[in-house]
This record gives sequence, structure tokens and C-alpha cells, in this order.
Amino acid sequence: MADVIDLICYPVKGCAGTSLPDALLTPAGLAHDRAFMVTDEDGVFRTQRRHPRLALVRPAVTPDGTRLTLAPTDPADGHGPLTLDITTTAPRRPVDLFGEPFQGIDQGEEAAAWFSDLLSAPSRLVRVPPEHDRIADGVTPGPSGYADSSAVHIVSRASLTELNHRMAERGAPPLPMDRFRPNIVLDSRDPDDWAATPHAEDHARRLTIGETDLGFAKLAVRCAVTLVDQDAGTRQGPEPLRTLATYRRAATGGVIFGTKFSVLRPGKLSVGDAVAVQAWSEDTGLRP
Repeated sequence: MADVIDLICYPVKGCAGTSLPDALLTPAGLAHDRAFMVTDEDGVFRTQRRHPRLALVRPAVTPDGTRLTLAPTDPADGHGPLTLDITTTAPRRPVDLFGEPFQGIDQGEEAAAWFSDLLSAPSRLVRVPPEHDRIADGVTPGPSGYADSSAVHIVSRASLTELNHRMAERGAPPLPMDRFRPNIVLDSRDPDDWAATPHAEDHARRLTIGETDLGFAKLAVRCAVTLVDQDAGTRQGPEPLRTLATYRRAATGGVIFGTKFSVLRPGKLSVGDAVAVQAWSEDTGLRP
């Protein structure tokens, strides 16, 4: 049986994640995951693709959801922490996520100045409004906050081990899991278990984890964010995309690593929860 070995929440899109011992899985993903987003002054979202220094910020939301702290991952970077009272009543402003129009609740001038200084570019911080009704597409559509697509991103430890083995054969050093920014990391102590097989998560179509059920939405097509060193906040390259392209190229283009799921039944998740596959598919959408 596979187990959850890590749960990671990313309150601010593009910023660092925080590992949690347990979390509430809401219809739109882990509680507070990608609930905030940094934008330019016109409302267009910012990501590590153009602003890798976002990785240097570790956000934390209080359990009651009323306060947000933005803390630098490296105190020597020159930016002190900032704690904000989260507002859900401020005026909405238009935001643009991959060309799609949504609304965001602006979190004020202090947050805007903090991110503008960090990124050396005029920025605003917005929160998902309570009335946010975005439905991400996929085999199983589902609600999503400001995530790139579906609510939950899952990767197995075996998949990363296989990638690092192939990279070593090409003379490249191994990479940590944080390059792929998953929400749930799976592993198995039994070498004969399904989760011990690299990329077996690609074939899962329905999962039960703890109190929750998840439905397969799509395979995760990787982008230039995987080139960003999450500790340094700088873009490295060309790995892992170069190696992934040798064996994980999608028939529709791009390279694949990990799987996206929608939430079918919300509930509590904990590290150590067993992961049961209720339905499988043989078609992964990869080129033969």
C-alpha cells in the first residue's frame, strides 16, 4: 500500500511551500493552497517563470485564515517578514490568469510594496474571492483557486528516483522534489507495491486518501519553473527538462512529470495516510 509521505501547501502562487503534518482538503485543494497571487499593476499574474525570486518567500496562513505572514527563506536576503490582516471585503479588481479573466481581492499597499521591492517590479497581492467559481478542465473537472490548473498535484518518490537515475547517467546532479512543487508526495516501503513503480500515478484514475476521494484530471505538463533552484531563487538549466524530454514527452507536446487530480470528496489528510487506487487506466497519453 502506498502512503502519503509529504503534504505541501503553497498559499501564494509561485512562492515557497510549507510541509504540513495534516491538512484539510477542500473542494479547491489543500486549505489556503494558491489562495493568493502576485500580479503586475494590470492584474496579470506573476510566476517563477519570469520572477524566480518568488521562491524566496515562504508564506503562512493562520489556522483561522485571518492573517498571512510573508517570510524570506533566507534572512540574509535583506527582506524582513511581513504579517498582514487578510481582507475579504476590500474592492475586487480584475486579474488575468493565463489569459482568463477572474477577480482578486487586493491585500493593500504594504503587501504591494513588499513584493514590488523583492521583485524589483511594481506588484500587487490579491486573494481569491469567496465567490470565485473557477472550474479547471480535465478528465475530471473541478474547482481550483489560482493554481495553474487542477486543485491537487501528486508525484511519487519512485518517479523522482527514476528521473535522478537517468540524469546521473547524463552526468547531471540529482534534484529535490521541490523542483516539481507537488501537493502530495507518495511512497511505498514495499518494492512490489504499485507506488514503487516510477510514474505509476499516471495510471490512477480514482484515489482514496484518508477521508478524501480524488479523480484524475490530467497529466502534469512541466514548464520552466522546474529549472528554478527553489533555495536560491535563481534559474538553473537545462535540467530536468532535458532529461524528461528523452522519455516523458507527451503526444500533445511538452514533457510530463506528475499527475493532477480534482477533489471528489473533501476531508482531512495526514502524512502517513494510506493511498488506495479505486480505478486504473492504461492510457497515459505519452508517445510510444
